[in-house]
Amino acid sequence: MRHSGMSEGRRVGLLGLALALLVAPASQARQEPIWPPVPDLEHVLVQTSLYTRHFDPQPDHNNQQELIGIELHNSQRWLAGGARFLSSFDQEAFYLYVGREFPLWEPTDNVTVRAKLSAGLLHGYRGEYQDNIPFNRYGTAPAALPSVGLRWGRFETDLIVFGAAGAMVIGGARF
Repeated sequence: MRHSGMSEGRRVGLLGLALALLVAPASQARQEPIWPPVPDLEHVLVQTSLYTRHFDPQPDHNNQQELIGIELHNSQRWLAGGARFLSSFDQEAFYLYVGREFPLWEPTDNVTVRAKLSAGLLHGYRGEYQDNIPFNRYGTAPAALPSVGLRWGRFETDLIVFGAAGAMVIGGARF
């Protein structure tokens, strides 16, 4: 991820996503307590990358992430997960995280538009690419990833914004 100037359009988009994440909890239909998280397993989500785009593409950028991830979700919309992928610089990388899902709109019982916010540790940016991730020490850095997505039955898709560097579309199935 490169430290480059962010266009006004990207700033507005990220601000809108952040606002949606702040407003979403108030719009939840469920009125159950959210803290502390209940240690139950409602479903497992298995995901893969479908499309990646860098906002400022460079010749050494990889757009084939080969991501495979798994998330464990509880009944209060908390989640924990991990993903293995190829970084923007074709290095094997891992993201271990916790997060929460926020329903935004449920037009039917089978379809939900939602936002997610995850935070955790990103490992794998090494060597000459180590400084492309803020706070990267020993190849590991803190990371937070916002996303918006759609659930349709067992299937889910998300648009994840990874900093000012780019965005990725992932898809998967819940079990």
